[in-house]
Amino acid sequence: MLVDSHCHLDFPDFAEGLDAVVARADAAGVGRMVTISTRVREHDKLRMIAERFPNVYCSVGTHPHHADEEDGITPDELIALTRHPKVVALGEAGLDNFYDNGSPEAQERGFRAHIAAARATGLPLVIHTREADDACGRILDDEMAKGPFRAVLHCYTGGRELAMKAIDLGLSISFTGIITFKKSQALRDLAAELPADRIMVETDSPYLAPGKHRGKRNEPSYVGEVAKVLAETRGVSLDEITRQTTQNFFRLFSKVPASAA
Repeated sequence: MLVDSHCHLDFPDFAEGLDAVVARADAAGVGRMVTISTRVREHDKLRMIAERFPNVYCSVGTHPHHADEEDGITPDELIALTRHPKVVALGEAGLDNFYDNGSPEAQERGFRAHIAAARATGLPLVIHTREADDACGRILDDEMAKGPFRAVLHCYTGGRELAMKAIDLGLSISFTGIITFKKSQALRDLAAELPADRIMVETDSPYLAPGKHRGKRNEPSYVGEVAKVLAETRGVSLDEITRQTTQNFFRLFSKVPASAA
């Protein structure tokens, strides 16, 4: 079984034909999908998608692009929403300095609130970090000193220093179709040296279609292309990378049942 640990099935790109998208994922051996929240205030829509499909689960959180829009959401509000059986993670939350969306102050407040909720619930936090390695590392160090929490740095494109800090703190790192791009050799070099028990695969669909699908709308059925390149990068078989990344997923996203729904 493959797992798409991060997709966005509530985005407008999937407004039509979602049943077919999920069916193609099932046919491609993608046994679990986690559709990731970007706005807490629109969580009902996301949760309804997770309720509709047996093998789709969801998170609850505020993307840093919407940090100002949802500034002030408390850990208690997040915790309350995690009580639903289909809500298996917090986030995505974090820092993004690539686009001028969300003030740095609101992003940091939101990031810390989500960490507090992850710490309280034991659920993993899905971290978005882009062009913010130093600030992200500082917050991770600071918050881990307050008490442990579980997390994954999703769609990783940062530097080696932040990746190794995350590993040292007990966190995981997930790769998308970016790892298949010709320009991504440095990212592949990093992926090759990470501990086998800390890596996962995702699509971040509808964005970042991998390999032969590049330029098209991405979808969960394409996660196998990410796994294939990750296996080649690490010098192991596709079966081995599938087994390892799926095992890693179920260990981190422990609320997701490993047996068929």
